[in-house]
Amino acid sequence: MKKIALILLAAALLLGCRKGEDATRTALMKMQAEFPAATVQDVYKSFFQNHFGPGHLITDTASVRAWSLQEIAETAADSVLNPYFEPTGADGRYIRVYLRCVNEGKITADQLLSAFFRSAQPVDEADSTWTKEWAQLAQTAVDLGFPAEEEVLEELTEAAHLNHAVRHSDAYRNAYHPHYRIIERRIFEEEIAPLLNAEATR
Repeated sequence: MKKIALILLAAALLLGCRKGEDATRTALMKMQAEFPAATVQDVYKSFFQNHFGPGHLITDTASVRAWSLQEIAETAADSVLNPYFEPTGADGRYIRVYLRCVNEGKITADQLLSAFFRSAQPVDEADSTWTKEWAQLAQTAVDLGFPAEEEVLEELTEAAHLNHAVRHSDAYRNAYHPHYRIIERRIFEEEIAPLLNAEATR
């Protein structure tokens, strides 16, 4: 009986890993379709955000609020229309809510920033799970054809070891002008999605 139980457990773990790999490939293929200028650096950013949330961005709420309001004002006339929101990573633990939602009157700046601040979690510098996740993710991204210079891959691997965030690639920023705030999924679904008449699906 113990042997059968161990076999069933191993099979369940293998199936779980396979489902995770499939979800990752699906998310990456969706990113390629919607954002063809995305590089492996942008893959790192999305999955890092999904793993850690926006905690690394918030050290002084007053300063963050001030530059966020300035960014909202500066992007009001942006001609590049990104989606109102976009799930991060493969399972959308966090949602990118674009500033156009504020500029188009869908939500207020206070609603967005309140949700943003409450979504923040401190980054655990001792967390090694991200390093392992990134190693597998990087290989999948390369296999799918995301642009990945060797030097950039080395820099991203070092960033992963340190649990460091990165910026979007120049190609991504130039093509899409990404301006958003990261919101925890439950907060998004309860507070933001109803105002957008939307569901955070992936």
